[in-house]
Amino acid sequence: MTDNPPAEPQEESLGELVAAASDHISTLVRAEIELAKAEFRFDAKRLGTAAGLFGAAAFMGHLCLILASFAIAYGMVALGVWTWLAFAIVTVFYLIVAGLLVFIGIRRLKGLTGMKRTLRSLKTIKSGEPEPGLTAAPASPTAGQIGSHREPVRPGQ
Repeated sequence: MTDNPPAEPQEESLGELVAAASDHISTLVRAEIELAKAEFRFDAKRLGTAAGLFGAAAFMGHLCLILASFAIAYGMVALGVWTWLAFAIVTVFYLIVAGLLVFIGIRRLKGLTGMKRTLRSLKTIKSGEPEPGLTAAPASPTAGQIGSHREPVRPGQ
Protein backbone atom coordinates (compact mmCIF):
# COMPACT_ATOMS: atom_id res chain seq x y z
CA MET A 1 0.00 0.00 0.00
CA THR A 2 1.48 3.29 -1.07
CA ASP A 3 0.88 6.45 0.91
CA ASN A 4 0.40 9.44 -1.30
CA PRO A 5 1.60 12.59 0.38
CA PRO A 6 -1.02 15.31 0.49
CA ALA A 7 -0.80 17.55 -2.49
CA GLU A 8 0.59 20.94 -1.79
CA PRO A 9 -1.71 23.85 -2.61
CA GLN A 10 0.58 24.98 -5.43
CA GLU A 11 0.24 21.63 -7.21
CA GLU A 12 -3.60 21.60 -7.35
CA SER A 13 -5.10 23.24 -10.37
CA LEU A 14 -7.84 25.82 -10.19
CA GLY A 15 -10.28 23.36 -11.75
CA GLU A 16 -9.58 20.78 -9.03
CA LEU A 17 -10.09 23.40 -6.32
CA VAL A 18 -13.38 24.53 -7.86
CA ALA A 19 -14.57 20.92 -8.21
CA ALA A 20 -13.70 20.19 -4.57
CA ALA A 21 -15.43 23.35 -3.38
CA SER A 22 -18.49 22.54 -5.48
CA ASP A 23 -18.60 19.02 -4.02
CA HIS A 24 -18.32 20.36 -0.47
CA ILE A 25 -21.04 22.95 -1.07
CA SER A 26 -23.45 20.42 -2.57
CA THR A 27 -22.82 18.04 0.36
CA LEU A 28 -23.46 20.87 2.81
CA VAL A 29 -26.67 21.89 1.03
CA ARG A 30 -27.94 18.29 1.00
CA ALA A 31 -27.17 17.92 4.70
CA GLU A 32 -28.99 21.18 5.51
CA ILE A 33 -32.01 20.07 3.49
CA GLU A 34 -32.12 16.74 5.33
CA LEU A 35 -31.88 18.57 8.66
CA ALA A 36 -34.72 20.89 7.66
CA LYS A 37 -36.86 17.91 6.60
CA ALA A 38 -36.26 16.15 9.91
CA GLU A 39 -37.08 19.27 11.91
CA PHE A 40 -40.20 19.87 9.82
CA ARG A 41 -41.42 16.29 10.36
CA PHE A 42 -40.90 16.63 14.10
CA ASP A 43 -42.68 20.01 14.20
CA ALA A 44 -45.51 18.73 11.99
CA LYS A 45 -46.15 15.81 14.35
CA ARG A 46 -46.24 18.12 17.35
CA LEU A 47 -48.47 20.57 15.50
CA GLY A 48 -50.88 17.80 14.51
CA THR A 49 -51.06 16.51 18.06
CA ALA A 50 -51.64 20.01 19.44
CA ALA A 51 -54.35 20.71 16.84
CA GLY A 52 -56.13 17.47 17.79
CA LEU A 53 -55.99 18.36 21.47
CA PHE A 54 -57.30 21.88 20.79
CA GLY A 55 -60.12 20.41 18.70
CA ALA A 56 -61.10 18.01 21.47
CA ALA A 57 -61.00 20.83 24.03
CA ALA A 58 -63.16 23.05 21.80
CA PHE A 59 -65.70 20.24 21.35
CA MET A 60 -65.87 19.65 25.10
CA GLY A 61 -66.17 23.39 25.72
CA HIS A 62 -69.06 23.52 23.24
CA LEU A 63 -70.81 20.69 25.08
CA CYS A 64 -70.33 22.55 28.37
CA LEU A 65 -71.81 25.70 26.82
CA ILE A 66 -74.89 23.75 25.73
CA LEU A 67 -75.30 22.24 29.20
CA ALA A 68 -74.78 25.64 30.84
CA SER A 69 -77.44 27.10 28.54
CA PHE A 70 -79.93 24.47 29.67
CA ALA A 71 -78.97 25.09 33.30
CA ILE A 72 -79.50 28.84 32.93
CA ALA A 73 -82.85 28.35 31.19
CA TYR A 74 -84.11 25.86 33.80
CA GLY A 75 -82.82 28.13 36.55
CA MET A 76 -84.98 30.89 35.12
CA VAL A 77 -87.92 28.46 35.02
CA ALA A 78 -87.34 27.72 38.71
CA LEU A 79 -87.53 31.46 39.38
CA GLY A 80 -91.00 31.53 37.83
CA VAL A 81 -90.30 32.43 34.18
CA TRP A 82 -92.30 30.48 31.61
CA THR A 83 -90.27 27.67 30.01
CA TRP A 84 -90.53 28.98 26.47
CA LEU A 85 -89.57 32.51 27.61
CA ALA A 86 -86.54 31.27 29.55
CA PHE A 87 -85.20 29.41 26.52
CA ALA A 88 -85.98 32.42 24.28
CA ILE A 89 -84.03 34.73 26.62
CA VAL A 90 -80.99 32.42 26.54
CA THR A 91 -81.23 32.14 22.73
CA VAL A 92 -81.49 35.92 22.27
CA PHE A 93 -78.48 36.40 24.55
CA TYR A 94 -76.39 34.06 22.38
CA LEU A 95 -77.61 35.78 19.20
CA ILE A 96 -76.51 39.15 20.61
CA VAL A 97 -73.08 37.75 21.53
CA ALA A 98 -72.73 36.20 18.04
CA GLY A 99 -73.71 39.53 16.44
CA LEU A 100 -71.10 41.39 18.48
CA LEU A 101 -68.43 38.88 17.49
CA VAL A 102 -69.34 39.27 13.81
CA PHE A 103 -69.21 43.07 14.15
CA ILE A 104 -65.77 42.95 15.80
CA GLY A 105 -64.53 40.47 13.15
CA ILE A 106 -65.70 42.73 10.30
CA ARG A 107 -63.96 45.72 11.87
CA ARG A 108 -60.76 43.69 12.15
CA LEU A 109 -60.97 42.71 8.48
CA LYS A 110 -61.38 46.34 7.43
CA GLY A 111 -58.07 47.12 9.14
CA LEU A 112 -56.09 44.78 6.87
CA THR A 113 -53.54 46.55 4.70
CA GLY A 114 -53.48 43.97 1.92
CA MET A 115 -49.68 43.55 2.00
CA LYS A 116 -49.10 47.04 0.60
CA ARG A 117 -45.39 47.09 1.43
CA THR A 118 -44.79 43.69 -0.18
CA LEU A 119 -46.64 44.70 -3.34
CA ARG A 120 -44.72 47.99 -3.49
CA SER A 121 -41.35 46.23 -3.13
CA LEU A 122 -42.31 43.67 -5.79
CA LYS A 123 -43.22 46.50 -8.18
CA THR A 124 -39.89 48.24 -7.57
CA ILE A 125 -38.01 44.98 -8.11
CA LYS A 126 -39.92 44.37 -11.34
CA SER A 127 -39.30 47.90 -12.61
CA GLY A 128 -35.63 47.83 -11.60
CA GLU A 129 -35.81 51.24 -9.94
CA PRO A 130 -34.64 51.65 -6.34
CA GLU A 131 -37.33 52.26 -3.75
CA PRO A 132 -37.67 55.93 -2.84
CA GLY A 133 -35.84 56.74 0.38
CA LEU A 134 -33.56 53.73 0.17
CA THR A 135 -29.93 53.93 -0.84
CA ALA A 136 -28.25 51.26 -2.88
CA ALA A 137 -26.38 48.63 -0.91
CA PRO A 138 -22.60 49.12 -0.85
CA ALA A 139 -20.56 46.84 -3.03
CA SER A 140 -19.38 43.65 -1.39
CA PRO A 141 -15.81 43.81 -0.11
CA THR A 142 -13.18 41.85 -1.93
CA ALA A 143 -11.05 39.18 -0.25
CA GLY A 144 -8.33 41.66 0.71
CA GLN A 145 -10.83 44.11 2.22
CA ILE A 146 -12.71 41.73 4.50
CA GLY A 147 -11.91 42.51 8.09
CA SER A 148 -9.72 45.49 7.23
CA HIS A 149 -11.94 47.77 9.34
CA ARG A 150 -11.20 45.81 12.52
CA GLU A 151 -8.40 46.56 14.92
CA PRO A 152 -5.72 43.89 15.14
CA VAL A 153 -5.71 41.69 18.23
CA ARG A 154 -2.68 42.20 20.42
CA PRO A 155 -1.63 39.53 22.91
CA GLY A 156 -2.06 40.45 26.56
CA GLN A 157 -5.04 42.74 26.07
